[in-house]
Amino acid sequence: MPPARGLIPLPGSTRGLLIQVALLVAVIGLGWWFWSNAQANMAARGLQFGYGFLDRSAGIPIGESPIAYSPADTYRRALTVGLLNTLRVAIVGIALCTVLGILLGLARLSSNPLLRGLVGGYIEVIRNTPLVLQLVFWHAVLLQLPSVRQALNPLPGVFLSQRGVKIPALLAEPALYAFLAAALAGAIGWWLLLRRERARQVATGERRPTVLPGLAMLLGFPALSLAAGFVPTVEWPELAGFNFEGGLSLSPEFFALLIGLVVYTSAFIAEIVRAGIQSVHKGQWEAARALGLPPGRIMRLVILPQALRVIIPPLTSQYLNLTKNSSLAVVIGYPDLVSVANTSINQTGQAIEVISIFMAVYLLISLVTSALMNWYNSRVALLKER
Repeated sequence: MPPARGLIPLPGSTRGLLIQVALLVAVIGLGWWFWSNAQANMAARGLQFGYGFLDRSAGIPIGESPIAYSPADTYRRALTVGLLNTLRVAIVGIALCTVLGILLGLARLSSNPLLRGLVGGYIEVIRNTPLVLQLVFWHAVLLQLPSVRQALNPLPGVFLSQRGVKIPALLAEPALYAFLAAALAGAIGWWLLLRRERARQVATGERRPTVLPGLAMLLGFPALSLAAGFVPTVEWPELAGFNFEGGLSLSPEFFALLIGLVVYTSAFIAEIVRAGIQSVHKGQWEAARALGLPPGRIMRLVILPQALRVIIPPLTSQYLNLTKNSSLAVVIGYPDLVSVANTSINQTGQAIEVISIFMAVYLLISLVTSALMNWYNSRVALLKER
């Protein structure tokens, strides 16, 4: 059909460019309208945009803080405390839910029908129950624990009570740093040994055992540091009056948030692990069995390396979800970044500034997590090309 009179036909690339320019102008216009509207509303309330309030005294009481803090400190320090509390629960939660999710995913594929059914039922219940409800449930359970004087003592030095969990703690001193450095040296030595044996296997087809030499380095280096006199001091919690003294305290709010996030996220990770393992063709199992490999080595050396290429991308999403879901801590009173930020907004009225701060923080955490997981994913992909 010929074009209408007066209209000049444009090439597809030019038309696409004009559409992109129009969209960019629309976005800039929308941003300008939002900024002008926000400025007018702030001026009507006697507020001025800026981050100068961060240097004012906050007056916010925070129940638990990994660094020294008092209500007389600034909003900057209060938000820093909230950020550290968020990072603490996110890092510990990611480590624990990974271990639990892998174990549940493997159990989901068990040949035992009872175990497989129980794990399947557990996963379906957890995945289809709102996380907020689970957090409230775990918090209520912890608050039903006995009082401090009747605290449960399931393990030596571990006490469970209404005030949370008390566990032994290592004191920060030179002996501890020397012990940790020795343990790190042993872990690096084991890793270097694994790299050398992999290179030997690629070059010659032979590979020497690495488990016993690796364990010898991992355990032997710290043992040498202990023998040299670098013995870390363990502080044990003890009941003194109406509370415990010494050791490390985990508040009911932190413990409930950690349990809720780990249990909830591990159910999703279990399904990711199950799907990743089942994505490996059954011919790989048959070929490995034909070579006489035991089931454990088949899983570790043949199946999991191939399944990781399917597991890692959705696993990264679950790590990001756990970090963002930690913002639900406000429901049970844990002083994370969002909780402290909400209090700061109520006291200062600087809503745009405070929201922009914790948006930028969550964006940075997500980008760092994604970058680390993408780096690991690229390492796994390189193994396939080799």
